[in-house]
Amino acid sequence: MNEGSALPWARPFQVGLRTLHIMAMALVLGGVALGAGHDRLKASITATVISGALLFALDLAKGTTVIHHASGVAVLVKLALLGVGNLLPQQRMGWYLAATAVASIGSHMPGSWRHYSLIHRS
Repeated sequence: MNEGSALPWARPFQVGLRTLHIMAMALVLGGVALGAGHDRLKASITATVISGALLFALDLAKGTTVIHHASGVAVLVKLALLGVGNLLPQQRMGWYLAATAVASIGSHMPGSWRHYSLIHRS
């Protein structure tokens, strides 16, 4: 599918959302590092979750095969790491850092790796 013709507005919207997502996530990660509680981080957590969900929805709108591409698997691994961090608040910082590393690698690996299908092996 040609991304430009199917969803011509998607790329600029995605760039804006990704910027918001990174800024909100940075506030959450910094807040956790400084010992801020959930109430203090609620707005940043909400912005992170909503922007992340919208980014993933945009990827899925382009094609559901993203789920088995390396980039989609990275998103799912990131979500799992965040979930573990939420379940283990005393170890949250390490889990959130690991999730941030997975997200960064998943977003910045070469396109041929990002779009590699773990099911089709291509």
